[in-house]
Amino acid sequence: MSGILFEVKDHIARITINRPQVLNAIDPGTEQELFRTWEEIERNREVRVVVLRGAGERAFCVGADMSSQGVERTGLEYWALERPGGFGGIAMRRTLKVPVIAAVNGYALGGGMEMVLGCDIVVAAEEAVFGLPEPLVGRIPLDGGVYQLTRQLPLKQAMGLLLTAKKFPAVEGYRLGLVNEVVPRAGLDNAVEQWVQSILACAPLSLQAIKEMVQRTPSGLPAEEANRLRWPALVEALQSEDAQEGVKAFQEKRRPVWKGY
Repeated sequence: MSGILFEVKDHIARITINRPQVLNAIDPGTEQELFRTWEEIERNREVRVVVLRGAGERAFCVGADMSSQGVERTGLEYWALERPGGFGGIAMRRTLKVPVIAAVNGYALGGGMEMVLGCDIVVAAEEAVFGLPEPLVGRIPLDGGVYQLTRQLPLKQAMGLLLTAKKFPAVEGYRLGLVNEVVPRAGLDNAVEQWVQSILACAPLSLQAIKEMVQRTPSGLPAEEANRLRWPALVEALQSEDAQEGVKAFQEKRRPVWKGY
């Protein structure tokens, strides 16, 4: 059985980690599938948004499947493995232009939490639990956890989570700013689809340019200097047919028809 399920339809790519029997822990084979999938999405200009989720009712992903890698590999050896884009191919990915939504239905721990940190929008069920528990087993959240968390939270908040390996519920993730929306489990799919449709209503090249500007601009760069940078996606968006279509549709009081070029 494949470690992931993947489909593209109506401009939406859907990735499901499909190992519910181990709380969607990722073994080496599944991670290789994920690497290939993100690369395929990057090549497919029809994709305008990605939804990432875990199969079953209990977990989004609990990180690496430690039972599959055994104890013969040291932490240093594990760290030395090449992981394009960080854990699961998404935790630190900087080449993916389209928005990624994490639909978190349960545990998002370790590498699973790192994958969440690599997504643009996070929608979580009320029962969802997050955390980076690696220090509890003598490891370190090296594949995006340390660096992403300290960039997405105030330092004291991030260090409080990192230095205690604390698990926290979805409502706390929302309070901290790591989660965009918390909903009852029964409403998770509907909430995710609302986010998807809101994204699809926007010009795809505009969103790609926004994401590239955010990802590639150093956080300490003054706004005036950042604004002078001419990222390729920004130039492409502003000279596209869609840039003209958006204004024309507004003037004609109709919904724009985006072409993606």
